[in-house]
Amino acid sequence: MRRQSQTLHFDPKLSLNADKKHVRDGLSTTLRTGENLWMSCDERTTVERLRRTGAAEFGEHCSFKLADFLDLPGGAEIEIDIEGMAEAGHYLWLVGSHSLKRKQPDEKDQDVAKQIKKLAKTEDDANRYLLARIPMLLNPETGDYELHKTAPHPTESDKTLSAAQLHGNGDTNELMDLLAHDPHLKDFAKIPGKDNGLDIEGLAVNSHGQVFVGLRGPVLRGWALVLELRPREDKHGRMRLGKVKGATETYYKKHFLDLGGMGLRELRLRGHDMLLLAGPTMDLDGSIAVYCWPNATQQATDSLIAGKKMQRIFDVPHGHGPTAGKDRAEGMALLDDQHVLIVFDSPAEKRKTGDNQVMADSYRLPA
Repeated sequence: MRRQSQTLHFDPKLSLNADKKHVRDGLSTTLRTGENLWMSCDERTTVERLRRTGAAEFGEHCSFKLADFLDLPGGAEIEIDIEGMAEAGHYLWLVGSHSLKRKQPDEKDQDVAKQIKKLAKTEDDANRYLLARIPMLLNPETGDYELHKTAPHPTESDKTLSAAQLHGNGDTNELMDLLAHDPHLKDFAKIPGKDNGLDIEGLAVNSHGQVFVGLRGPVLRGWALVLELRPREDKHGRMRLGKVKGATETYYKKHFLDLGGMGLRELRLRGHDMLLLAGPTMDLDGSIAVYCWPNATQQATDSLIAGKKMQRIFDVPHGHGPTAGKDRAEGMALLDDQHVLIVFDSPAEKRKTGDNQVMADSYRLPA
């Protein structure tokens, strides 16, 4: 599959987090709206907006602090671990990983016993339990999409758009409370994401109110899982989970997909079909591929989609050998009806063609 490089230019004044990690080194999701390309780094509490500046370039970096629009239970400085973005109904939608994390040992530390003990420790961050929407409107003067806490509906004068997030108590949210009792997922909710535990990566939303959440883990005997939700707004302006017709679990459908043992990294709707970026659930180098799930939005009940019904469109190269642990495809945007853009976590050095830029890859989709 032929690929073309796309250069992403970042503003050095906006690109470093508190630990001095550059935003380009941890890109986890990306989305295109008009001339803008949105993305997030998984170790920040911001979303980044670029603008097309050439045939294969995006720049004019702008950063939005999510604490200006949402109530982050862990505070404005604790990472959200944003792993999915989507757009529908004049809203930007966001989802955090909802996952536990395991302490990382320092192999250079001489106190081996201490580092081994560290591997037994897990922790969670309240900000990771985020499913939210933020009003996003086109500024006709600049041609850029902008975020707002509240804004008049652009075409329906009697409606107001408002930022909202899934109801929770600061330590969890409605979705996690349900999954804690799910027969397939309850045991995995207690396991860190990179250990094949519960780990959300990927979000897709349409104008009919369908919200699809992709799981990087767990993968159950080779089957990946997409949850289908129907969030609604209550009288207090909070987002709540509504009942889903045809769902065994009442508030969400479960769609099991045979992706050959891979978990999900990104979801993108293309009409009724869904494009899937899939890769290893564990922290390792392995096959990464883009699939098409035909008629994904028209599943009347929970579903089990066999491999022969999935279309494997192309494979995405990943790091190996001297670049092991690098170039892990994490985000996928539809550039137009015929092209997707892939962005990478831990990009190899050859992708960093300048101090504050990185190369992404675009691929042409089959008709």
